[in-house]
Amino acid sequence: MPKGYWVARVDVHDAESYKDYVAANGAAFAKFGGRFLVRGGAMESVAGASRSRNVVLEFPSYQAALDCWNSAEYQAARAKQKGGAEMDAIVIEGYEGPQPAAA
Repeated sequence: MPKGYWVARVDVHDAESYKDYVAANGAAFAKFGGRFLVRGGAMESVAGASRSRNVVLEFPSYQAALDCWNSAEYQAARAKQKGGAEMDAIVIEGYEGPQPAAA
C-alpha cells in the first residue's frame, strides 16, 4: 500500500501564533503515524512561486494522511495559528511504481 504525504508551503506572519500551532500539531501527527521528511531547512526556489517555509510529512498510508488532516486534533492545532501563517497544502498518495534506470 502506498504511503501518504502532506506537502505544505508556508509563510509565517506571526511567529508567536505559529509556535502555538507547532506545539499542538505533534499529537495529531503521532496518532496517525506522521513523520517529518522536510521541516523548514535550506532551500532554493528553482522554478515557479515559493513560500519561505516548506514541510513534507510521511504517513503509513494515503488514508492515514487524510484522516490526520481531517482529525479533531489537527484542526484544533490549526485553529491555534490565529491567522499567523498562510499555507498551501496538499495530501497526496505516494508512488510505488518503476523508477528511472541508472545510466
